[in-house]
Amino acid sequence: MPPTLASLVHHSALKLTVRAGEDRLDVPVRWAHVSELADPVPYMEGGELLLITALKLDADDPEAMRRYVKRLAGAGVVGLGFAVGVNYDEIPGALVEAARDEGLPLLEVPRRTPFLAISKAVSAAIAADQYRSVTAGFAAQRELTKQALTGGPEGLLAALASQVDGWAALYDASGAVVATAPEWAGRRAARLTADVERLRERPAPASSVVGGSGTSDNDDRVELHSLGTGRRPRSALAVGTAAALGTAERYAVHSAIALLTLTTERSRSLQAAEQRIGAAVLRMLLAGEPEHARTVAGDLYGGLLDAPFRLIVAETVAVSSVRIAADAPTRVPSAAALAAAADTDGDPLEALTEVVESAAARSGEAVLVVPERERLMVLAADGGAAVTACGEYAVALEAARTREQASAGDQDELVVGVSAPVGPIAAAAAYKQAEQALSVARRRGRVYVEHEQLASGSVLPLLADDAVRAFADGLLRPLYEHDATGRGDLVASLRAWLSRHGQWDAAAADLGVHRHTLRYRMRRVEEILGRSLDDPDVRMELWLALKATTSAE
Repeated sequence: MPPTLASLVHHSALKLTVRAGEDRLDVPVRWAHVSELADPVPYMEGGELLLITALKLDADDPEAMRRYVKRLAGAGVVGLGFAVGVNYDEIPGALVEAARDEGLPLLEVPRRTPFLAISKAVSAAIAADQYRSVTAGFAAQRELTKQALTGGPEGLLAALASQVDGWAALYDASGAVVATAPEWAGRRAARLTADVERLRERPAPASSVVGGSGTSDNDDRVELHSLGTGRRPRSALAVGTAAALGTAERYAVHSAIALLTLTTERSRSLQAAEQRIGAAVLRMLLAGEPEHARTVAGDLYGGLLDAPFRLIVAETVAVSSVRIAADAPTRVPSAAALAAAADTDGDPLEALTEVVESAAARSGEAVLVVPERERLMVLAADGGAAVTACGEYAVALEAARTREQASAGDQDELVVGVSAPVGPIAAAAAYKQAEQALSVARRRGRVYVEHEQLASGSVLPLLADDAVRAFADGLLRPLYEHDATGRGDLVASLRAWLSRHGQWDAAAADLGVHRHTLRYRMRRVEEILGRSLDDPDVRMELWLALKATTSAE
């Protein structure tokens, strides 16, 4: 504990006597300062014990003393020491009365006690307190290191909570609570998710203080610290206490930050090794060697290969090549997905990796993530948190892309294709499915497409491709050129005839012409195109060409 006025009064060698402010002696003393100025406030920082002999004060003037004492108290002076037997034989009543009215502790200093002795006593007490804090800090550091090595992050948090007489919580990169100590702090830690997300927006290292207003019993003072050495923090630490941290507690918190940062960076190295193993497992699966893949995966990914999984393939495309889909999703993305999608400065594939891995970690499920040049491949349990988080993140990105119409900047856009649920023996088929879904996503201007969606809709949106449009224009151009001369409406007649499956009467009725007229027009179509309408392939190509040109219009 730092020195207080009470500890100085109880100091046997100083012989100090309390004349006013007896109920405020437990206030810490930051320093002892001697000043005979009529107004020493400009030279005060707060927390001082001011020592005077009243050499330049009219200490008998009640009004002057009220102003003097009031100004000292307003500046944060914690006590006033008055030396008797120098200029005054005793403390003037006007000063005593002013100190009592203001509640400022007033200490009588006997003539045989020099001010230097008081200053030395304060300095010695401060040095002793700092030594105790440093010693306690080193002891805390040893205990925290021991717990980090033997008990992991959970043990470290428990030791830290004990050191600061409060609670501690660890958050992952998405802002979700990973661990708390004690267990009852989980609910309090969860309320800080929004504050953690704001902290993540700042370059590491970063910190902030929330709460501590004292309006309720649960209104702790909470310090938030980012963890990690990169541009974006990998996780965050929260420390909740009833009051501001002391020196020893501050040492403990800083030690915990360093140890957790080392743990985070070590985890990243292990993660890189896991990714290399994952890449080997995936190659074996795609090569049709599921049993070898199981052997290599072992306990690391073994559980993932025992149940249906989905293969996710993601890559980035230039924003200038993206066409915004007219049927972009209208679902409302989750808050976590929106927060992740809001970061447009980083690599989209890295952001997706972070989203998927964080979701899998929170749910305790295995996930296999393999970065490969300009793309990312993910093997995740069907119906699991990783696949769900990937979809939600994509919805958030697609919603943002739809609002902005891909008009800003030259950043790359994310495109994701997802296979249907399969087992290890069908991994190669899953890869083809994911590739097909990815291709459709690129063509349709979508961020996220599942393979099941390809068969659930119409094939016509897939025709939105420049090569298909060029084919359609080339095939139908002779008919359009004929119609432009005003010698008939062959394109509309062909469309009506094909839509009625070659039924002459029904198609003629739709056009409002005689069926013989329609027969003549279809013969002209065959002559101009040099193709027979009796050929089903010709009819199919003409119908798709008509649909492609209609959608382009």
